Amino acid sequence: MTSTGEDGVRAWVEVDLAALQANARTVMARSGARLLPMVKANGYGLGAVPVARALEALDPWGFGVATLEEGAELRTAGIARPLVVFTPFLPAWRDACLAARLTPVIGDVDALAAWRPTGRPFHVEIDTGMGRAGIRWDDAAALELLRRNLREGAACEGVFMHFHSADVEPATCDAQWARFCAVLDTLPRPPLVHAANSAAALLGARYGGDLVRPGIFLYGGLAGESARSVATLQARVVAVRRLPAGDTVSYGATWLTERPTTIATLGIGYADGVLRSLSGRGEVELGDRVWPIAGRVTMDMTAIDVGSAPVAVGDIATVFGGRVTLDRQAALAGTISYELLTALGRRVERRYSGGSA
Repeated sequence: MTSTGEDGVRAWVEVDLAALQANARTVMARSGARLLPMVKANGYGLGAVPVARALEALDPWGFGVATLEEGAELRTAGIARPLVVFTPFLPAWRDACLAARLTPVIGDVDALAAWRPTGRPFHVEIDTGMGRAGIRWDDAAALELLRRNLREGAACEGVFMHFHSADVEPATCDAQWARFCAVLDTLPRPPLVHAANSAAALLGARYGGDLVRPGIFLYGGLAGESARSVATLQARVVAVRRLPAGDTVSYGATWLTERPTTIATLGIGYADGVLRSLSGRGEVELGDRVWPIAGRVTMDMTAIDVGSAPVAVGDIATVFGGRVTLDRQAALAGTISYELLTALGRRVERRYSGGSA
């Protein structure tokens, strides 16, 4: 027997906006700084516009995105605060940035030369060891050109850096911070200095600067310490079958039943965000227990082995956000919580609750 449940929805994620706000307040209290929350990648998979609207209640300075399209979506939705595009600025983006009133991140002198004539604000990234983007802290020639531009009145609104290991090796922050401060000491002081991601912000005011840029902690992920759970991914049981010992489950016949057992099939698969790497490794909550994923996760469905437990079509399983936490499921998948959230597919309905002005 198969079904998609009484309301026809096979999979959805419950998003607790009150928990999101509580996590943001924790970051503010710990760091002592104003927020520049990261809402890129569709608000870490949970919906950039609802997330930004919920965080508006905390009076953030602005929001961080990764692409022009993400910024334009927030502008269209009525978000008026500054929107910083953290992918290094390319000159071809100039007109789009201006049209949507987006603030670019400048990571090299050519980008600065292309943007400066607009007279509009920008932020400069200093690479203190991330090795990914920005003007290197020890690039004397580039830093001298930056200093010259700032002294000549370029509209630099902020200077920032990014910690590479604040969540797993906090001691590394001191070396990066020292490099950053050494650069700042040679520049005209910009209105805004920011460095701390979630984990660094939770370390206290030392790295707080004027703004902090929390990401994963807001959304319930581990960042050196646990956050309140925000996202609960759920799916309906769409089929149930009793199998004898020795039967196989799913593609490749990689799962062999060791005993007579019940297989419950969930209406959710890797196209919805249940990573294929969870095949035969992940866990799912159903009823009052946690059960193993049986065999390979498929595009639209995932099977779980529930033994002799009672289960019926239409029952609701929790993939993460309950007894199986977001970070627990990520660890079983061999990845991080960020990937599980941002992998949530468009077919997964977002359901919002909570939040306060």
